[in-house]
Amino acid sequence: MSNARLEQTLVLIKPDALKNSLTGYVLSQLSEFHTGLCFAGAKIVHVSRLLAEEHYAEHRDKAFFSSLIHYLMGRIHYAAEPGKRRVIALVYQGPNAAAKIRAYVGPTNPHTARHERPGCIRALGTLVPIVDPQGHVIGQRMENLLHTSADDKEAEREIQLWFKPNDIPPLMRPYDTEINQTHYYLKDYQLTTAYETGATCLIAPGDVAWKADLEALRALTRGEPAPRSLPAVAAKYLINEQQESDE
Repeated sequence: MSNARLEQTLVLIKPDALKNSLTGYVLSQLSEFHTGLCFAGAKIVHVSRLLAEEHYAEHRDKAFFSSLIHYLMGRIHYAAEPGKRRVIALVYQGPNAAAKIRAYVGPTNPHTARHERPGCIRALGTLVPIVDPQGHVIGQRMENLLHTSADDKEAEREIQLWFKPNDIPPLMRPYDTEINQTHYYLKDYQLTTAYETGATCLIAPGDVAWKADLEALRALTRGEPAPRSLPAVAAKYLINEQQESDE
């Protein structure tokens, strides 16, 4: 199903916001009354390393990447409480959704937010130094409470990374879907169409899937270049299905 009129964006309420009990405040500030946008999807997610690394893939070669991953996974704010490690993933829908949300939450850097947009949501965030094993400061991590999609293109990638079609009501799905015809399994992060002991079924025949995901899976099974990576497809199907150790 495709509906070009629907504009959506992803918002993640991150562990620092949850730790500081800001969920209610955030939801109030981003309510339909203030933004004119409505919910299209919501879920509580235990963030796996696979999902975190795919979400922040553009920063993979940065010095702060590892710290950023641990931050999104909740390992920093809930170091001794693994059961509380989660984010709240939301899809907002309405005209100019991405731009409206970003205007409401404020600049990405909390210090900039306090200077330029005092009173905005991210003005409540902070910057944390990142040190190497020798104690030298090698960068900083922005604990800015929320992630928001930068634009429509990023929103499409991120929504399809965090949400399956069935997580969103049918008439609110903005991207093409397709009825799957093949079993796709994941074992040891390898894709297969035949079940093996220990494999996880990602998509079964009859399931509704994002068309772009199925195009990628078909290409990958043929050994051809795919429009998106296997982790980008698989991550959403493993949400809250697999737990990782803290090692």
